[in-house]
Amino acid sequence: MLPAPPRTSSGRRIYGPAEMRSLAFIRRSRELGFTLEEIRALLALSAEDGKNTCSEVRQIAARHLVDIRAKIVDLRAMARVLSDAVRRCDAGDMPGCPLIDTFSASAPLHLVARRSSRLSNKDG
Repeated sequence: MLPAPPRTSSGRRIYGPAEMRSLAFIRRSRELGFTLEEIRALLALSAEDGKNTCSEVRQIAARHLVDIRAKIVDLRAMARVLSDAVRRCDAGDMPGCPLIDTFSASAPLHLVARRSSRLSNKDG
């Protein structure tokens, strides 16, 4: 993503303030879950420093936020399925292994979560 930095005679890389800023930018962007492609685009936009830059950066960030929110929905569904399977396993109220049954289900996760939720409501 960055041009190769100069090296000392011993082979150690030398980073100046601009490179350090870019490295911090890349690290923080990765921590926020941006892809390498998105980070490249953001770095290119930061180098432009033009009028439309903020608008374009906002678009990339807004798309990423939509992806994060979708992942959160998926993670919550996964947590419900696993929580229910562990609870059923702990209760010992089903033959076989509820965890293995859950993992073996061919239905998409959101349908398994819904079915597990309905079963839990009938039990309680």
